[in-house]
Amino acid sequence: MDRAYAPNLFDLAALALVIGALVAIVFGVNQTNAPLTVLDTAPISLDPANLPGYALRTTIRMLAAMAASLVFTFIYATVAAKSRRAEMVLIPILDILQSVPILGFLTFTVIFFMNLFPGRVLGAELASVFAIFTSQAWNMAFSMYQSLRTVPKDLDEAAKSFHLSWWRRFWRLDVPFAMPGLVWNMMMSMSGGWFFVVASEAITVGDTTVTLPGVGSYVALAIKQQNLAAVGYAVLTMLAVIIIYDQLLFRPIVAWADKFRFEQTASAEAPTSWLLDLFRQTRFLRALADAFSIAAESTTRARLPIPKLPQLKLNLNLPSKLVDAMWMTIVVVGAAWAGWHVVAYIFATLHWSDVLTAVVDGSYTLIRVIVLIALATVIWVPIGVWIGLRPSIAEKVQPLAQFLAAFPANILFPAAVVLIIHFKVNPNIWLSPLMILGTQWYILFNVIAGATAFPSDLKEAARAFHITGWKWWRYVILPGVFPYYITGAITASGGSWNAAIVAEVASWGDKKLTAVGLGSYIANATDAGDFHRVVLGIAVMSIFVTLFNRLFWRPLYAFAESRLSLD
Repeated sequence: MDRAYAPNLFDLAALALVIGALVAIVFGVNQTNAPLTVLDTAPISLDPANLPGYALRTTIRMLAAMAASLVFTFIYATVAAKSRRAEMVLIPILDILQSVPILGFLTFTVIFFMNLFPGRVLGAELASVFAIFTSQAWNMAFSMYQSLRTVPKDLDEAAKSFHLSWWRRFWRLDVPFAMPGLVWNMMMSMSGGWFFVVASEAITVGDTTVTLPGVGSYVALAIKQQNLAAVGYAVLTMLAVIIIYDQLLFRPIVAWADKFRFEQTASAEAPTSWLLDLFRQTRFLRALADAFSIAAESTTRARLPIPKLPQLKLNLNLPSKLVDAMWMTIVVVGAAWAGWHVVAYIFATLHWSDVLTAVVDGSYTLIRVIVLIALATVIWVPIGVWIGLRPSIAEKVQPLAQFLAAFPANILFPAAVVLIIHFKVNPNIWLSPLMILGTQWYILFNVIAGATAFPSDLKEAARAFHITGWKWWRYVILPGVFPYYITGAITASGGSWNAAIVAEVASWGDKKLTAVGLGSYIANATDAGDFHRVVLGIAVMSIFVTLFNRLFWRPLYAFAESRLSLD
């Protein structure tokens, strides 16, 4: 063997890490192949010794959902960004999907997944992974869509001049340009998965509830039994798991993705990762990675063997506006058909007075969302800029931010309920902070991503022209991070509506507090098994979110795209 490729100590250390990760994944996956009766014979226990196993199962579910979210993001966001007519349909659908609560997805998909593997744990596991996927995918898709819409024109022209195929352009330009924002949104998505982990690990089929082993099920049982010590153990386990995957997964990706920053000068302060440095000092594994890299490179150059279909000589020379009108007609007719079925289902048992109640409750939640997003913007935009411009600080706060973003609102229920009852304050106001607790981080993470991706040459130019103080904020950094902020605010807004279902009804033991709003409307209807009101609540929530996005966020999105891109 060539001495250059002979294994060294770094190879041994890296190989031990890789084998350890593979063994943990194989052990966790094997548990999913058991029959469903195993869950009854080994119910969830609050013994802290079980927490490492529960944490492994929960982490594998979230990583599986993350892989599915990444594939969904690459396909969905690319089609939406590249095709104007597809965008007319896909982006409104994305607005609706991000506002549909996780309980809504579970209600209608769990039967499908359970029937795929009848009598096996795997069916319930897939339903849980799908539920976590619905809490991870939307902000990643929005982030990549925003990046692809703001690719600088000179890079676009360069790709065209090199005659890159769409496949090579995707891997050589689109994915690298979107990577800085996408990485931070992946981190946020993992935390988002933790936020809804309690709901996603209790699978209800008819009158039966399947409780999957995991940290979420552990927390749910601890809250039910009012066991504060067990809640504390779960929080410590979450913190340990987040630190581990931050060090082994996200920090290396952040350090690796730094090379995709759009700038002409090298960054003065680049993020680092001990794991990435370890793998870079290996010999044998680097040679192996280089071989894989060459193979992957050849795939980006490959011409996909798409069979040539007989070409129809149909040249109608239709004006573009006429094709748009025909396309919109198809979309409107399809939407009207779907809407008609939803309306028919709702009014089978409900009346207009029920619709009015849902709309009024939605107005209360809308006010909460607006106030909380405004407060989160004022607080987190300056902090996000400060962190994003300092990679060494970002490295330190990265796991802390992920932990805070992952903190499920359910864990704060005891403190919220006890304090509200003790001080006799209005739950309509003081339960509201629980809504933004898990979603304000979308703003922080996206602003950090925007500040991290801000070109060093523009910073140096601002410094050379002595632009400081408010002028620097107004003319330099705020325009630079604005497209990222809009992405974060849209997903935070949709997430807040979703979180209202968890946050507007807080219970601790036999004490239950309810805030008037659409979230408590849906939560109460779900508890009562009233599916007509659940569908009405979700439909009203989707309409509120879609209208708010269309009338407020989309104009700002268009402004950012046309006036603030890096051209």
